[in-house]
Amino acid sequence: MNLENKTIVITGGGQGLGRIMAISFAKNGANIALIDLNEELLRETVGLVEQNGSANTSAKYYLANVSNEAQVESTFKQINDDFNGIDGLVNNAGILRDGLLIKAKDGEVINKMSLDDFKSVIDVNLTGVFLCGREAAVHMIESGNKGVIINMSSIARGGNIGQTNYSAAKAGVVAMTATWARELGRHGIRVGAIAPGVIRTAMTDSIKPEMRDRLVNMQAIGRLGDPDEIAHTAKYIFENEFFTGRVVEIDGGLAM
Repeated sequence: MNLENKTIVITGGGQGLGRIMAISFAKNGANIALIDLNEELLRETVGLVEQNGSANTSAKYYLANVSNEAQVESTFKQINDDFNGIDGLVNNAGILRDGLLIKAKDGEVINKMSLDDFKSVIDVNLTGVFLCGREAAVHMIESGNKGVIINMSSIARGGNIGQTNYSAAKAGVVAMTATWARELGRHGIRVGAIAPGVIRTAMTDSIKPEMRDRLVNMQAIGRLGDPDEIAHTAKYIFENEFFTGRVVEIDGGLAM
């Protein structure tokens, strides 16, 4: 897919990787539809997209909870109407509620992961991906557009201490990616996933130097990932017409 004049929807587009991908796609001529819950951050991202995009780039934002079916349905319908079609989706929205399944000391359980913490992560990171992917596919099929859906997973999908909820969601995202690729290919829709490792963000920049050094030393290439490198991977998936049903690990060798 050539991104020129294509409409790409990005969930969690107010900041972080969503913002960087939006700017990257806009530089390549794409129109951008951003979904998030923080209106201030969404406005900032729209401004950056318009500032960095091509002369014909159009950007709009939409306030919606990706885990709310009615909001997702109405939002994607509005995006489809506003842009006269949807060509791509990046399912990027996600939250963390880290904690051990069971925390015990001297044989006594002192804490356990709450159902609310488990469900909240599943709701956004897995159910949200399902709902947005479904609705994007609906509009792609009904408009006859050949589209691309990218789901953001994580190297944590293989299991990570303190992330029962997050790991389960990110593993589910990869399973849905493979399933959708098989189901939607007949409609001209490709589906891929990206599994980032530790990426340099405002959060990693703010942690204690000794912890950051530890993270750096865990990378085979000796540094953290850059958000632009994730955007580059997403662009590759959009542009490579033979790519579907697979997950790309961008982790600097962390999982080796």
